[in-house]
Amino acid sequence: MQMMIKPEKTNITIGFSPLTDCAPFVVAKNLGYFAQWGLDVTLQKQNSWATLRDKLHAGILDAAQMLAPMPIASTLGLGVAPMHVIAPMILSQNGNGITLSESLVEEILAVNQISELVFPLDAKLLKNVIEKRKQHGSDKLCFASVFPFSCHHYQLQDWLLSGNITFEDVNIIVVPPSNMVDSMLSGDIDGFCVGGPWNAKAVRGGSGVTVITSYDIWQDYPEKVLGFLSSFATSHPKTVLAICAALKQACTWLDSTPNRFETAVIMSREGILGEPLEVIAPSLLGSCLTKKGLSPRHVPSYNQFSTTLGGLDINRPDIKHGFWLLEKIKNCQQISADVETDGVIESIFRSDIYAQLALLIDKKG
Repeated sequence: MQMMIKPEKTNITIGFSPLTDCAPFVVAKNLGYFAQWGLDVTLQKQNSWATLRDKLHAGILDAAQMLAPMPIASTLGLGVAPMHVIAPMILSQNGNGITLSESLVEEILAVNQISELVFPLDAKLLKNVIEKRKQHGSDKLCFASVFPFSCHHYQLQDWLLSGNITFEDVNIIVVPPSNMVDSMLSGDIDGFCVGGPWNAKAVRGGSGVTVITSYDIWQDYPEKVLGFLSSFATSHPKTVLAICAALKQACTWLDSTPNRFETAVIMSREGILGEPLEVIAPSLLGSCLTKKGLSPRHVPSYNQFSTTLGGLDINRPDIKHGFWLLEKIKNCQQISADVETDGVIESIFRSDIYAQLALLIDKKG
């Protein structure tokens, strides 16, 4: 590998959320990929997606791990003052799960008069619980997602809709990923949609049951992207390329299962997620813990970072996926009819920048 570009800015601060799929940043830092491209990168853990977004908008962060819909929401000014954010690279696919509290699972079993659940769980079984609660005047179930403009929010909606359940039938709140398990333990929520390792933590601790993964709901759609302010990318084009190149190397390295386990070891050793190896490793290794005492489900594409099982390059931004995410935002009625969207997706998902990496990285990666 040879450094063929000279970044305009070398001291870079990148924001990330403490999730298993921050792995590309951990790898790029620890294996020296950032340094190979002339970058001195500081990784800053952020407590919530809203904080991360605000810091990127303010220029406190030079780049950020972002939920795939976030650049769209930022650019359109959804929930925040408009700020043009671009995504020149997809960092991961899949990676989320829906976990229900043990008490809700017991209620599902009792109402449906069944002795065990079949995974992935049919949401119609939950519908029967909701209907019985309505008949008895009981409180609505409460579920959490990590951010209003997130794949988690839309995956939760789509799963519920598959059982003829609407968001009006339940309460939906936003909880930071690392707070999900505690919120369920305290009884504030009955379930959540979140990325790893927080589903595994709930299962390991016996407080929750992971009933379905995002791969079961949407197969191989973007989950996290690399975000920059458009203004930063315009004034620092070589820096953007260098960051993308280092992360592309990291994503390719993560195609190997032994390398993924090594990454879990690094994350555990350095306290990046604040969780032990047995909580961090499963999703990286294609293992979905379901319920304490049960064998895990084998979900090979639970986390994808570079290629699909079919060998497709997932890191290239595809405007088709951008338009698809925009439709999800519209379906959730999060965007008013008078908001102009023409040309927005094309200005965000910058495959032209990603295409330049092929000229910088040899085919051996």
